[in-house]
Amino acid sequence: MFLILYLMIPIVWCAAQQHNFLLIIIDDLRPALECYGDKNAYTPNINRLAKNAAIFSQAFAQQALCAPSRNSFLTSRRPDTLQLYDFYSYWRKDVGNFTTLPQHLKNNGYVTKSIGKVFHPGLAFINHENVLYCTRRFHTEFFTGISSNHSDDSPYSWTEVPFHPYTERYKDLPVCQTNFHIPPAQNLVCPVKVSSMLNKTLPDMEILREAKHFLQTHANVPTPFFLAVGFQKPHIPLKYPKRYLKHHPLRKFKLPDPYEWPENVSSIAYNPWIDLRKRKDIESLKLNFPWERIPKGFGKLIMQSYYAAVSYIDDLIGKLIDQLDVLSIRKNTTIILTSDHGWSLGEHSEWAKYSNYDVALRVPLIISTSGIGDTALNLHKKQVVIDSLVELVDIFPTIADLANVPIPICQNENERKDATRSELVCSEGVSLVPLITAATKQESLPWKKAAFGQYPRPSIEPSMNPNSDEPRFKQIKAMGYTLRTDKYRYTAWLKFNPQTRVPNWNRLIAEELYDHEIDKNENKNLVVFPRYHKLKETLRTLLKRGWRFALPGKMDF
Repeated sequence: MFLILYLMIPIVWCAAQQHNFLLIIIDDLRPALECYGDKNAYTPNINRLAKNAAIFSQAFAQQALCAPSRNSFLTSRRPDTLQLYDFYSYWRKDVGNFTTLPQHLKNNGYVTKSIGKVFHPGLAFINHENVLYCTRRFHTEFFTGISSNHSDDSPYSWTEVPFHPYTERYKDLPVCQTNFHIPPAQNLVCPVKVSSMLNKTLPDMEILREAKHFLQTHANVPTPFFLAVGFQKPHIPLKYPKRYLKHHPLRKFKLPDPYEWPENVSSIAYNPWIDLRKRKDIESLKLNFPWERIPKGFGKLIMQSYYAAVSYIDDLIGKLIDQLDVLSIRKNTTIILTSDHGWSLGEHSEWAKYSNYDVALRVPLIISTSGIGDTALNLHKKQVVIDSLVELVDIFPTIADLANVPIPICQNENERKDATRSELVCSEGVSLVPLITAATKQESLPWKKAAFGQYPRPSIEPSMNPNSDEPRFKQIKAMGYTLRTDKYRYTAWLKFNPQTRVPNWNRLIAEELYDHEIDKNENKNLVVFPRYHKLKETLRTLLKRGWRFALPGKMDF
């Protein structure tokens, strides 16, 4: 067995007890939260949630792109298992019949509901008389729901029809007003007056309303529920009610220092933030592709709006949690709050996601539970901070444990081949219940030696076509594999063959090594220094062998 026995702590609870789950997914959220020590953040409601919760300070996504990340953690399979690195494939059709987290709970008696962006949405573009116009450049995002079969994986995952806000179709309309001397445009930075919006609302407000309605209709029924709520902001465009700017005066923001691309890092690691360049306010800067930087003054505006959008979502989350209290179901509802990946705000002169850096892969992960039976998980009036390395693929087995329907760890890659014939329920993560249990008892627990991630590229040099940030599967020529230990991040860029779907470890393109004890922002690549040669070889071996060999009891450094 790859998993040590102490990781398989059984969950014992009263069969008559109804226990619900609320999974909150915030799109493109780095740990820009007060409870994570971010001094620029204003997030009082998430702070309130975190006061009675386990806060995982070192949680990491498996790929810094929406659809692959969501497919990964909702199936608890890593991108190389799913072989889904873009928006244009569906795992049940193209790879295997992998069971999802909501499907597993549905199969075990739960009502399951998706509201907002949970899987990558399966919307088609819809014309409407109130829509002024949409340029062709933004149409593709409406058609990318193939990653969840244009249906949010229905009916497999959900007992009820998934909900998407009506006003989502308006998200890229030219409504962003920088000043009254020029017409509104499709901008990146887009504070708005809600009363002037079509339907006088915004998508995330609709998502909150629908989530509250679901809770009202399911609060007093005997069947437990799993409700997944996916808020869209701070995903671009940064469109949010302008009143949240009052919490974020521009003077408090400054760009990272240094604000430049590291000299000794290969260009293959660089993401040229192509999606930002499509926005009119960025386009008007007339920046040379790919290396000219966004001016610092405009960069501060992006930071300000990112944090204001986070405060907006924090307000909605507060109202959602308040609804649990009003309905008297807070005590028997476990809340899990996380994101699909992080977002760069000028680090390495980069913006957006699309990279293997900490800032793109590190996410918040907060688990608040009032305790289930005899599991010693009672976090009422207690906050614990857990610094162990965890991954988004750990969410599925954790919730399965808490629901008393645990799943085994996947033992070998050949199981993927069998999944085309029947459902396969196993995990490429591990349950976090033992970590929470140990933390509540103020005990330490040996844990994973590394968290793993990856990102594909179509070429060594950044390009617009093919898109360096979002290459399609057949365009992938290189894969960057990365691991994060307690102290180091190591990344290896390898030749990748989309026909055979495997990397070539004998064709190393570039390497990166960062020491977080002296360089937490990953600005100094240490691979060229002889004294790090042995460490580099050790980390490369661990990366090549994969996640199973980073579990407790495997391969000490």
